[in-house]
Amino acid sequence: MTNSNTIWRLIPPIETTGTMQMQIDRWLLEQHILGQIPPTLRFYTWSQPTISIGYHQRHYPEHWRSLAWHVPIDIVKRPTGGRGVLHQGDLTYALIGSGFVGKRVDVYQQICQFLIDGWRSIGVDLQYGTAGTGYIHNPNCFGTATSADLICTDGYKLIGSAQLIKSGAILQHGSMRLNPDLDLFEKVFGESISLPLASILQLNIPIIVDMLTQAARQHFQVEFEIEPLSDREWAHIRKDASDLSSVGALSCGVTHPTED
Repeated sequence: MTNSNTIWRLIPPIETTGTMQMQIDRWLLEQHILGQIPPTLRFYTWSQPTISIGYHQRHYPEHWRSLAWHVPIDIVKRPTGGRGVLHQGDLTYALIGSGFVGKRVDVYQQICQFLIDGWRSIGVDLQYGTAGTGYIHNPNCFGTATSADLICTDGYKLIGSAQLIKSGAILQHGSMRLNPDLDLFEKVFGESISLPLASILQLNIPIIVDMLTQAARQHFQVEFEIEPLSDREWAHIRKDASDLSSVGALSCGVTHPTED
């Protein structure tokens, strides 16, 4: 799949709105399909609390709409599948590439291995979830843990991931739940959660990004070239995001992307 001479792009962390983050991921996938950019890894954070819902998630709790009017929280559509994710106090990774082979669960695990390796390097052991297809009836992605998700030894779901495969290329991105607001989570999903391990709470984002970048370099046997988004790329991304939002909003920032 890769070799030691392969150069991947590493985009420095970006903090912006959920709508823009999703459009960046879409745009990077399209550019990779066109052969304009190499495999790319990036990490990002959200400029305000945001609920992202899966591309095929047609229904979600009605109170999310009213909540969005009373709490500074956005609701956006992901280009990938899965259930709703509350992005607050989390770090998201996105990997865009090609050449991965096997069933979908195999590809998940090929990619997720760098996350397992990275977290293990600081003493946090992760394992895959075991939930079956019943998760689809739960609007909360972090309410269950499937074979695409990574949980700590105490059962805390640290990472939930989702995929879009198109024209032989893949976008896999996922949320690492580092320091959740327990009250906000309960308001959104109507259930309580515990905080992660103290060893996770003590970490800052630059440390996590560095350890996961090093793990990705070793796992995929690649070298990274740090390359921020250029002004030209930002211009294309913003234009595409504007065109996308003009398709029509559900409410409070929810948009229907065109079919991938």
